[in-house]
Amino acid sequence: MIKPLIFGGLILFNSCSAQTPNDATRFNIVENQADKRVDITVDGEPFTSYIYPDELMKPVLYPLRTSKGTLVTRGWPMDPRPGERVDHPHHVGMWFNYGDVNGLDFWNNSTAIPAEKKDGFGTIKHVSVNNMTADNNKAELEVTMDWQKPDGTSLLKEETKYIFTQEGDERAIELVTKLTALDEDVSFMDNKEGLLGIRVARELEHPSDKPEKFTDANGIATDVAQMNNEGVTGLYRSSEGIEGDSVWATRGKWVNLNGKIGEEPVSLVILDNPENVGYPTYWHARGYGLFAANPLGQKEFSKGKEVLDYKLKAGESVVFKYKVLINSGSNLSDDQVNAAFDTFATSNN
Repeated sequence: MIKPLIFGGLILFNSCSAQTPNDATRFNIVENQADKRVDITVDGEPFTSYIYPDELMKPVLYPLRTSKGTLVTRGWPMDPRPGERVDHPHHVGMWFNYGDVNGLDFWNNSTAIPAEKKDGFGTIKHVSVNNMTADNNKAELEVTMDWQKPDGTSLLKEETKYIFTQEGDERAIELVTKLTALDEDVSFMDNKEGLLGIRVARELEHPSDKPEKFTDANGIATDVAQMNNEGVTGLYRSSEGIEGDSVWATRGKWVNLNGKIGEEPVSLVILDNPENVGYPTYWHARGYGLFAANPLGQKEFSKGKEVLDYKLKAGESVVFKYKVLINSGSNLSDDQVNAAFDTFATSNN
């Protein structure tokens, strides 16, 4: 059964579905327009959901689960679990956005931003589900979103295709995102807040040895407290052999977050793609649980040695491709991740 989604007192159930599940196939995908979600299942069990409730300033995939049903994303603020951090309310599930688009911050927007500061933030609005397919091998979801200014006019059209697969105990989510500048030129000024992000479960964080404070591009500071480290086992490792907090602000074609949730070994991997702008990406990977690939923040990560300030003229488009692996039962080796990367780098999706 798919667990109800609870957010700010609002309970979202998977009812009044726009499509009837097909019990004859391993994968199923069901749209629920009334509850603003699309649910993806495999072998009758939840995989993830594409959700866009009004309380979020962007659509996200939430939650992400292993093949055994274990949650690998944080529950707070939508479905809090004991022992979790309660910082960065904009970190929900898995998302795609950026911290400086024509001067607007899409990354940090949330219900925590006071009304008098909202004019500095952008919102990504779900527009339509364009295609849903499911069979024994995969489920696919194609959606359109608008990147909107505070006045509701749109800067960018986003068209994203998600591909959900599972082979053995490894689940994967591939996304192909096309951004098109609409009526004006669009600048993605170098900014550390981007681009593809996941907020992981407490067990996959690095053990915390001190409280910290993190400040976003608008100077808004967030305290991240030191916490009980029991059961906290996460460790980042990049394609360049860099580990732990040292992965932050380095380039790599992939990063593998290894850990254990209870007795279940888990690897959560983000694969970059050679076709992406800024490849190999910089990593905005923090020990407190933010796991993000950001190819557009080069000035921030290189301490001014590199500058990208990527731009699209009105009518132009750019495509980003990423793949996320969720492996259960073992921690993936470098050789295994490299093999997955090589396959993804040469795929035609």
